Amino acid sequence: MMKLNIAYLACAAAITGAGIGAAPPVAADHMIHVVLPGESIQTAVDAAEPGDTVLLTPGTYRQSVKVTTPDLTLRGMGRATVLKPAATKPATPKAPKAAETCGENGNGICVVGKKDKSIEGVTIADLTVTGFAKAGLFAVGTDGLTVRNVTAVENGVWGIAQERSVRSVFRKNTARDNGDAGLFLANTVRSDEGASDTQGTVVERNLLEGNRIGLTVRRLRNLTVAHNRVTGNCAGVFVVGDENAPRAGALTVRDNRVARNNKSCPKTPRLEALQGSGIVLTGAEDTLVTRNRVTDNAGPSSLSGGIVLFKSFVGTTSVRNRITDNVLEGNAPADLVNTDTGEGNTFQGNTCQASQPAGLC
Repeated sequence: MMKLNIAYLACAAAITGAGIGAAPPVAADHMIHVVLPGESIQTAVDAAEPGDTVLLTPGTYRQSVKVTTPDLTLRGMGRATVLKPAATKPATPKAPKAAETCGENGNGICVVGKKDKSIEGVTIADLTVTGFAKAGLFAVGTDGLTVRNVTAVENGVWGIAQERSVRSVFRKNTARDNGDAGLFLANTVRSDEGASDTQGTVVERNLLEGNRIGLTVRRLRNLTVAHNRVTGNCAGVFVVGDENAPRAGALTVRDNRVARNNKSCPKTPRLEALQGSGIVLTGAEDTLVTRNRVTDNAGPSSLSGGIVLFKSFVGTTSVRNRITDNVLEGNAPADLVNTDTGEGNTFQGNTCQASQPAGLC
């Protein structure tokens, strides 16, 4: 009993304290820095060392934060820990420069590596980011980033976004009602380059709902999209490539539930109007789409349908993709749609009622 009490007191001491002062040491001399609403998250993050945790207690934080310390954990205590944009021209002292850089770019949380060295081992967890002009959470140049139990709601562009990163895990997040993609993964957003190897990034068990696109995977290779629920968006899942080498693809989309992505979204300079798209492959190669349940996605777009193969917006065809063992029903204009002229695409073992062209079911 005494050992249990000592363990309990040590744990309690580690998360007790006012302000952002470091708590007493925990295992491996790592510290827990506790932040209360109204205090600066950035100050706590800047004070933390690799291996430390910055713990945000429940409440609303009107600020942004930039993480550049490796092996740092930034976590809240559930959805009631909420980050929103800072109030305009606050009377309080000016925010730290790092937070300004992230917030002035319209983002809530930024995880940023250097040009010549990725930031390793960061975890963002158990909090809500909402109302930011660009992304709720934006990461660039990361290695081994984990984002879990993050709720990203009503952000202007992306809920959660990442570029130039490897070995990431996005698990059990909710991205809802964001202006573009709920979850956006890309090689780079600033230039046209060949697809990059994510070295095994995993996107699993997320809820992506009410966005323009639930999940966009753009110009990437070697990742898995599994067991996600994608519903109520204008389009469910987009795997996007182009003419650059290496080509996008060599990835797996499996065991997802993709239903009723029937919102109507206007066209953009790069993409026609969207409605009723389940899973779309455009300009991709060697991608396996298997064991998904794709239902009731219907619309008038040339990208509408259950699982759709479509040449990219620059005219690059999709090649050697395998569409196998999926269950599809109620999609329109068809459950399976292949308007691509690329070679080696195969459709096998799917349960469906209608296809364009006929004979794919």
